[in-house]
Amino acid sequence: MLKLTNRRAFARAVMQFLLLAPLVLGFAAVPAHAQGDRQKVIIEDEGFGLMHMMLLESDKVDVLGITTVSGNVWVNRATASALRGLELVKRTDVPVVPGATYPLLNTEEQTNRWEALYGKLTWKGAWMKKWVEPTQQSTPAYYGPNDPVNLPWGNPTTKPSPEIAANFMIRMVHKYPGQITIIEGGPMTNLALAQRLDPEFASLAKGLVYMGGSFNPHQVLDNRSAAEFAREFVNSPRREFNMRFDPEAASIVSRSPWKKITVVPADPATATQLTPGLLDRLSKAASPELGKFIAGWEPGFPMWDEIAAAVWLDPSLVTEKETLYVDYNTQFGASYGDLLSWRAGYQPGLGEQPAEVIRSIDVPRFEALMVRLIANSNNKTPKSK
Repeated sequence: MLKLTNRRAFARAVMQFLLLAPLVLGFAAVPAHAQGDRQKVIIEDEGFGLMHMMLLESDKVDVLGITTVSGNVWVNRATASALRGLELVKRTDVPVVPGATYPLLNTEEQTNRWEALYGKLTWKGAWMKKWVEPTQQSTPAYYGPNDPVNLPWGNPTTKPSPEIAANFMIRMVHKYPGQITIIEGGPMTNLALAQRLDPEFASLAKGLVYMGGSFNPHQVLDNRSAAEFAREFVNSPRREFNMRFDPEAASIVSRSPWKKITVVPADPATATQLTPGLLDRLSKAASPELGKFIAGWEPGFPMWDEIAAAVWLDPSLVTEKETLYVDYNTQFGASYGDLLSWRAGYQPGLGEQPAEVIRSIDVPRFEALMVRLIANSNNKTPKSK
């Protein structure tokens, strides 16, 4: 046996062995990314759509689960939509974990009172009964939080996880510390609950990417539907639905110790739209069953959540960004739920975290990425639990 007289000699011997072992043993060292490692992701949202499909179809992503929350719809409908969507994309191996039904403090009655004092909101999600003015988009059906769910594209046969979303996320970040990115497409109620239950939660994640907030969006596309959505921000440039639905949760999450926060506000979405032409491209690229599902979607909406997934998958799509400290207004008044932001040194110092704010993206490349990812649905073996 080789006898070493000091630690330095031992260290040199170990290093030489590590360098020579691949040659001696007949194999070469392989970089981690070449071994098929996938980026671990939890998708947080209030439904199922292109954002989910993009991440599920990417060969670079391991979706650990989909957690649901109330926002555009109540959490029971969001959960059913996610389960049915996973059936359509043949990914029932991914668990769906239901989360919070109600925001931390905000309520439908409180929102109605706010509107009586400060003016009408463009979109109210689960509390929406009608548009303020005529639009090209249909008026969504109004449901209560416990009403039965009957999806127009078929109800799921699979069942949700019995776990609670906040607990699931806490368990996952402890199981894979520093490895999980959470991509949030809805209100932040579940994230806030997780952080309050476990103060280590945010610091154990790899990062947070969320669609929410608004800085100063401007109309980019020259058509009626795009103008309607852009007009929302002319007199209220800092208001956006996801954060307005649960401002207290948004503030808690913004002050949590994430390693990295990426904010995708409403601003870049005004240059995008789910047009009939893009829907046709996506449906033709998809598998027959998935293509039929996509073809039935209503066109005319900006692609808010899809941008969040896209810039995480391919950061080179970003054409303008900046680092700011971000928080949300929790004072019940005219600016309740509005985004607050500061450059470094100007923030009040109440725990606000620096965030990378995405201002604009390369839209043609963004659309091409979506089509390319959806086309992967034609080339995979179904996975099941």
